[in-house]
Amino acid sequence: MNDVILSVRDLKVHFSTEDGVVKAVDGLSYDLTKGRTLGIVGESGSGKSVSNLAILGLHNPEKTAVSGEITFEGKQLVGARESELQRLRGNQISMIFQDPLTSLSPYYTVGEQIAETYRRHTGAGKSQARKRAIEMLTKVGIPQPDRRVDDYPHQFSGGMRQRAMIAIALCCDPALLIADEPTTALDVTVQAQILDLLRDLQSEFNTAIILITHDMGVVAQMADDVLVMYAGRCVERGTVRDVLKAPEHPYSWGLLSSIPSLSGDVEVPLVPVRGTPPSLIDPPSGCPFHPRCDFRSRVPGDLCVTKRPDLEPARGHGSACHLSTSDKRLIFTEEIQQRLG
Repeated sequence: MNDVILSVRDLKVHFSTEDGVVKAVDGLSYDLTKGRTLGIVGESGSGKSVSNLAILGLHNPEKTAVSGEITFEGKQLVGARESELQRLRGNQISMIFQDPLTSLSPYYTVGEQIAETYRRHTGAGKSQARKRAIEMLTKVGIPQPDRRVDDYPHQFSGGMRQRAMIAIALCCDPALLIADEPTTALDVTVQAQILDLLRDLQSEFNTAIILITHDMGVVAQMADDVLVMYAGRCVERGTVRDVLKAPEHPYSWGLLSSIPSLSGDVEVPLVPVRGTPPSLIDPPSGCPFHPRCDFRSRVPGDLCVTKRPDLEPARGHGSACHLSTSDKRLIFTEEIQQRLG
């Protein structure tokens, strides 16, 4: 497809530790097209952030082995020179990190930090960069931007710091924006404002967005497509409607069953995913989710333990599960929909 801006194929990110090799990402593949938002969801430690740091080449090469293919606008990023990656970071590919207070430098004003990114990639002078900083603060809804441009991060509220991070990320009009838990620790009202802002800016710049989150509500509101990660692998992917309305993987059922529904029966208890995420040093054989799966007994033999399921089909809505299509539909209709209300 000509409109594919990012293509990831069999991405693996392994960390060397004293206890062994941590397989943080272990064979991840997906495509992202221009102007669309891909939501990547999963529990903490599933590989969401690690996989996206690999796109920017931010892993320590001495302790991290990155393999596979990451193709951005025809450029191969795995194994690319650091100088090439530096030209891309903050320019064509930008990232909003989880905690803006620790991501922003306390020693420089917000305006200086926006201007620095703009000057580095465009060669603009100080006055032009300052004007761009004020313009971006205006775009992200900071009041009195011509005055607040000289404030330090600690003088901003949490929501305003997040807006400042978005201003830095978008000051060079990137083609790809990676938003890593952009609404964590924000109250519901500010969260909605931040998501509305991202959607408006995406519409203006036609930016492709990767949205990393554990919040299915955020995914429902923002994403066009969804990728569900578990133990460093994709276990389900499809359009947001397919994955949220008719999920096919037991892990996706568990994620949806563990969150409250405004339309559901208040007397029906939430059903969390039992157990804990597996060790990524010594992951389970076969399907990595099988030790926690409530439906393993419906798969004949010991297939779940001995064979890793493929993500089928290759395109469209698919899940990596040994349950038959008919069993998935039957379980979802008779058991899971009752949980979801």
